[in-house]
Amino acid sequence: MTTYVALLRGINVGGKQRVPMETLRAMLTGLGCGSVRTHLNSGNAVFTHPEADEESLAAGLERTILQELGLTVRCLVRTEGELRRVVDGNPFAGQEVDPSRFLVTFLAAPVDPAAVAELDPAEYAPERFALGERVLYLHCALGIRDSRLAKKLTERRLGVVGTARNWNTVTKLAAMARDRPPGRPHGPSA
Repeated sequence: MTTYVALLRGINVGGKQRVPMETLRAMLTGLGCGSVRTHLNSGNAVFTHPEADEESLAAGLERTILQELGLTVRCLVRTEGELRRVVDGNPFAGQEVDPSRFLVTFLAAPVDPAAVAELDPAEYAPERFALGERVLYLHCALGIRDSRLAKKLTERRLGVVGTARNWNTVTKLAAMARDRPPGRPHGPSA
């Protein structure tokens, strides 16, 4: 049984693309997932599945959301092991970083390093970024809303779809995925 994390892009923001977490849990359960739990109201779910892979789970969830809610929502799915590697691969570990200003963007595919090669890190200090495998780490030292780097590191530049979570959410999801509740092989929970 593999543990997965689903990251839905752009839901429940500003009253648009509404996907209630109870509905998301029910959809995942309907796709054969077990131990389904959600975190926050922004499209984060942790669950198990006995045999599916990331791509088929993401495609199945996207299809179900479209069929049941009429919404086109991009979903990215990662295994617990992949999420743990994202946390362990934190390029800013040991440095003073406000976790609410530290974003991890999960990417649908790897980014060609040439897409960011022309960005001079000194020009954006104290902001900084690092590419990982299907992930972009972005520290917005002065705040996310006014981040100059966030405005440069767009999907258009990167050439791939992504969805961002702050470091607090990433580490909480990793802990939830690691600590699958015993005795609850299937069905929704809080």
